[in-house]
Amino acid sequence: MNRTFEEDLDKLRTRLVRMGSLVEEQMEFAIRALNEGNAELAKIVTERDDKVDKLDLKIDKQCQRIFALNQPVASDLRLLLTAVKINNELERIGDMASELASMVIHTPASVEMARRINFSRITSIMFKMLKASLDAFINNDPEMAAHILPTDSTVDTLYDSLRSEVVELMKSDVSLIDAGATLLIALHDVERVADHATNIAENVIFLVEAKLVRHRAVNDEQSAFNPMEPMADADND
Repeated sequence: MNRTFEEDLDKLRTRLVRMGSLVEEQMEFAIRALNEGNAELAKIVTERDDKVDKLDLKIDKQCQRIFALNQPVASDLRLLLTAVKINNELERIGDMASELASMVIHTPASVEMARRINFSRITSIMFKMLKASLDAFINNDPEMAAHILPTDSTVDTLYDSLRSEVVELMKSDVSLIDAGATLLIALHDVERVADHATNIAENVIFLVEAKLVRHRAVNDEQSAFNPMEPMADADND
């Protein structure tokens, strides 16, 4: 492997870590803004979405250039394939952080309804999954990544429960229909972020162990990742 190729791969990985840090902070701020009803913090998230998009394009173009100028094999090829996939997952998570923040800014009634149903139950777990999946990538830790996978079913179950609660509130009070509809979209976004975090974890396993993992193929009993443990900042009401 030539020196320039090694430098390109190092730079790519560094950019991907930076993208992960940026998106993690975006989601942390969006959740805090939602929990606190903080429109100013939400504005910061929406204003920085363009920064996420620009970094996404840089990483995508860098991957294309490395593919075009080199013939990567084995672990280097896996890194490039993983970088493309993880970058795409992160860009979508960044979009969803911006959408949550927009709800805080434009639909205060939805924020109040979120408090009524304790919406932070699902955002807390989702954020822990996101943080853990990024840590697994940074540390090349497939074991940590594997422990994340079963948690996706926990989020799915909670999603169904909260969705039912929102629908019942809308049925009981027609004045809540607009706010409830917006909150249902936000709830779906949160569930999708958990899916994206799971996809990142699957790609970490592929990167390090050259093993394809699909359909959350890890026994729940293997999981040491506890989504109910408290985490500072992101899930504070």
